[in-house]
Amino acid sequence: MAVTPPVSASEATPAIEDNPRVHEVCAEPSIANHFLAELRDRDVQKDSLRFRRNLQRLGEIIAYRISAHLSYTDKTIQTPLAETTGKLLHDFPVLATVLRAGLPFHQGFLNYFDQSPSAFVAAYRIEGTAQVTVQVDYLSAPSLDERVLILADPMLATGKSLVQTYRAMLRFGTPRQVHIAAVIASPEGLAHVAREIPEAHLWVAAIDERLNDQAYIIPGLGDAGDLAFGSKI
Repeated sequence: MAVTPPVSASEATPAIEDNPRVHEVCAEPSIANHFLAELRDRDVQKDSLRFRRNLQRLGEIIAYRISAHLSYTDKTIQTPLAETTGKLLHDFPVLATVLRAGLPFHQGFLNYFDQSPSAFVAAYRIEGTAQVTVQVDYLSAPSLDERVLILADPMLATGKSLVQTYRAMLRFGTPRQVHIAAVIASPEGLAHVAREIPEAHLWVAAIDERLNDQAYIIPGLGDAGDLAFGSKI
């Protein structure tokens, strides 16, 4: 499916700044900034194990941030010394990711939401120009009806593939709450996703400057899939 070029950054940025559903995790200093800096560093990128681990760490951090927006149930708990109460997650979210770059990022979410079912989407785009063609070849998911859905993909460039992936997943039901997570996003892509999926909370480690003429994020970090798993033919 051919899509039109993304809107310009000047058109997109005001919508992002005014949208309370957009959360930029690295806007304030934390250890997340350290992991993000290593992901971008071309010298550190030579260590694919460390690259995957940093994607996983950022997934864990964003999972923790999202967890504050979920529902909890009070439960009476017996410790070895006394009775107390604790808050347990009411129901674990469905975790969805886009193959293959999303796998380490997804693992970070799974480390925290360890009882969550998972959904997987094989989607790719034909790159090289601002005209982006997205193809969804494989989709596996549990029922999404009245569930919390977290859709994670490390790079949110134009946002076209995420929107198409989300719409394809709706054949499995309508979630009651939607969270979309990325490591790096462009202003244009975030604005597009916010317009097309207004019910979603958007979580990113960093919002970068812009897309270039080939629809790559600048400054970005390169091809997350290749850096995590090796270059492809």
